[in-house]
Amino acid sequence: MVSTTAEARFISFEGVDGSGKSTQAHRCAEALRAAGATVLETREPGGTGLGEAVRRILLDPDPEVDVSDAAEVLLFAASRAQLVRQVVRPALESGTWVVCDRFLDSSLAYQGVGRGVGIDRVLAANAPAVDGCLPWRTFVIEVDPAEARRRRSGGDDRIEAEDGAFHERVAAGYRELAERFPERLVIVDGDGDVDAVHDRVWRSVSGGQG
Repeated sequence: MVSTTAEARFISFEGVDGSGKSTQAHRCAEALRAAGATVLETREPGGTGLGEAVRRILLDPDPEVDVSDAAEVLLFAASRAQLVRQVVRPALESGTWVVCDRFLDSSLAYQGVGRGVGIDRVLAANAPAVDGCLPWRTFVIEVDPAEARRRRSGGDDRIEAEDGAFHERVAAGYRELAERFPERLVIVDGDGDVDAVHDRVWRSVSGGQG
């Protein structure tokens, strides 16, 4: 069972677009609240005024909005730096749990592997942004990219609109990250209904306290 008297924790949720990670992030936050914790939910890019403005630039599907790979890395890092300083770190210091829909590992998987920039280069670019503030646990909701695409509804944003090969590379990137950072990243089978996936996440959250 989650101990709500323990130090507040930072949890992030990752996965390819359409994996269900946003739903699972919210379900986890609700379960924490039901257990008596104070919880702040946020997202990346976004979560602050600056971050939401950056989000609009990064995800704009307009072909006239040309964002280079290097600019993409740095824009995500800028949004992240503001989120850490304005939202995440103050919340944790006040005893509030933070549940974030995407964080650093999105950049490592999408730009580091998907774009081919390199994991280490993206890590270096983000070092001043995160300033040592990393999630206690990162849940990667793993779903086949083709299935994830079928699940998505509405128009794709600029990154969602990338081809299948790109999203396959991203999925492989998450698996590489789980091998590289096993103390923090947990791969969660995203198949099945929402409750079944939540149960897999919650077992790890509640079993990891102490």
